[in-house]
Amino acid sequence: MLVDLLARSWRIQWFIRGLGRSMSLGDAFIANCFGDAACGLTPLRIGGEPARLAGMLRAGVPATASFVAISIEIIAAWPVVILSAVWLAWSFAPEWWSVAKPALRRTFAEAGPWVMLILAVSLVAWWLARSATRMIGHRVRRPLRRVLVYWRRMPAWPVAASLPCTLVNVVARTAILPVLALTLPVPPDLGPAALGGFALLYSQLILPTPSGVGAVDLGFLAGAAGDLGDGGATLLLLWRFYTSGLGIVLGLWFAARIYGWRVLRGLIRSDTA
Repeated sequence: MLVDLLARSWRIQWFIRGLGRSMSLGDAFIANCFGDAACGLTPLRIGGEPARLAGMLRAGVPATASFVAISIEIIAAWPVVILSAVWLAWSFAPEWWSVAKPALRRTFAEAGPWVMLILAVSLVAWWLARSATRMIGHRVRRPLRRVLVYWRRMPAWPVAASLPCTLVNVVARTAILPVLALTLPVPPDLGPAALGGFALLYSQLILPTPSGVGAVDLGFLAGAAGDLGDGGATLLLLWRFYTSGLGIVLGLWFAARIYGWRVLRGLIRSDTA
């Protein structure tokens, strides 16, 4: 997790420098922690980038440069994520399916009504989240059209340097589940565990509930993470802590230290009202 946080901090810091601005590594680290906390607490991770933007504004980076840096960072990261998904699927999908299929079939047979209930709740949450965020999407659509203009101002080196950082980000977060699985008395095969961890992590980008709560947890315990035996529940708690909980704790801690608990409580109340 530390390697992942540092790689992402260097990545956004280099994009800011490419736009002719400056931001310290510490400020980049804090901004990313703000984003991680907001991603973990908001539906569809919609609060992540605004929270990072707020952290960069706090560091003295102008709003336009911050917005453009975040936008280019996202665009440059997706090819690495997609290629990683293709490689994992090509290497481990057949083995993963042979491990996951019996467990998934058993889960649907034993807990079919709960599965349907979670799917129904997820669909309703998706509709509500899309309705609540439609106005935000309308507001940012116009600025997004200007991003391509700023690509011409961005030198090639930040984009090139961001690619290995994104690869470190993907590998480090995907490796959390296989590494935790090594603590089991009978560890599962690491390849299927890596593919399952990747799928569960990145499915949160499209799941409507904060951190994909409900659907991700059901998928984990149902066998999408591989055959974890009796240690599945404990492993789920640990995996959740490292992939979501730690970012939330760090982001809230930095926000409380910088802005104070009173301001933070007021912000949370206004967001949930």
